[in-house]
Parts: sequence; C-alpha cells; structure tokens
Amino acid sequence: MASIQSSPRDNQNAAVPALIAEEDQARAGTYAILSSLLSDIPGQDLIDYLCHIPDPGDAEAHGDVGEAWLALREAARKADVSRLDDEFHALFIGLGRGEMMPYGSWHLTGFLMEKPLSELRDDLRALGIEPDAARKEPEDHISSVCETMSILVESPELEAYRQRQFYLRHLHPWGEKFFRELQSARNADFYRAVGLLGERFMQLENQYLNVQQH
Repeated sequence: MASIQSSPRDNQNAAVPALIAEEDQARAGTYAILSSLLSDIPGQDLIDYLCHIPDPGDAEAHGDVGEAWLALREAARKADVSRLDDEFHALFIGLGRGEMMPYGSWHLTGFLMEKPLSELRDDLRALGIEPDAARKEPEDHISSVCETMSILVESPELEAYRQRQFYLRHLHPWGEKFFRELQSARNADFYRAVGLLGERFMQLENQYLNVQQH
C-alpha cells in the first residue's frame, strides 16, 4: 500500500489519528483523496499535494496500487488546473448530466434515488454519521461513499466488522466498475489516473477485507 499517511480533505491537509495502524492510516488517506478528487474540481493545493506523493519504496510490496499512485503523481504534474474545470464538468456535471454517473443507485438499479440510497441512509444513521447539509449531492455519490469509508477506517472505537459491512453493502457492488469506466471515459484525461487508483485500490480492499469474488 502506498505510504500516504495523511491526506487533504476539502483541499486541506487532515491528520489521521495515530491510534490506528499504519496500513489503516494509508487506507483512510486513500479514501479521503479519492473523495476530494470526486467531490469537486481539484484546486491548486490538492494538485500540489499530489505532485509530491513519495515513491512507494518497495515496488514489489506496494505492487499495482503503488504504480497507480505514481501514475496519479505524474498526471498531477502534467495537469493544467484551469482545464480541470472543463474536464470535471464534462465528466460529472454536463448539460443535464455528465458522461459519468457517480451514484450507487444508478449503477445498482438504473435509476436515481432508489432503494440503495434509502438503505445507505439507514446505515449512516445507525453509524451516527450525519450528512453534510452543505453538500448538494445525495449520499450515494461516490465521493460521499469514499468519505464515509475514510471516517470508518479512522474510527478505532468502531468494531472492525462495520467498515467491512459498509464496504460490502455500499461500495463493493459498483465502485470498482465505476473506476474502471472512468479510465475509458471520452472526456477523461487527468481523471484516467484517478480511475486507475480507484480500481486498483478497490482490488486491494477486496483482499484486505477478505471479500469473496464471484
């Protein structure tokens, strides 16, 4: 796993509690970065942060995810922040809708605001997680789901099975597919690297959380 110990949340560095294991700090940081990149147009601070991602060190140990981090670092170094606005809008907003649909309900049912969103809201309430009133997107937006996973991973007071349960119900069924499609999106340039990191990280999460593949 990449040696990312903390990450920008809302384009600012957010320290991850030292009470959790190093590998979980890295997991929480990865989820937080994916959330930031998918929630809004990346600002210069976030791009600068990504430009200075350290080498993963032991390539064999970090494997495909380490390669994906380096690809994201290279994409950030080449990125033109002024053009990222157009790319983000084309991918996720558009006129009416963007090229990508970043909602769990859409991927699982073909429609927005369906049962998967209701089930997600029930689980968030059970976990004591309140939705951000300032966020316009529903809770099944990929950025919100990644943010929730980051919160769960960096919450040592929660039983370990809860993050696995949440992942299985609300991200595993569609997250890897979303990130794979993002890599081949017509309007993706910088976001191809985001898609690569997301897909490879989901594959690693499947192993870490002992998720059976079918």
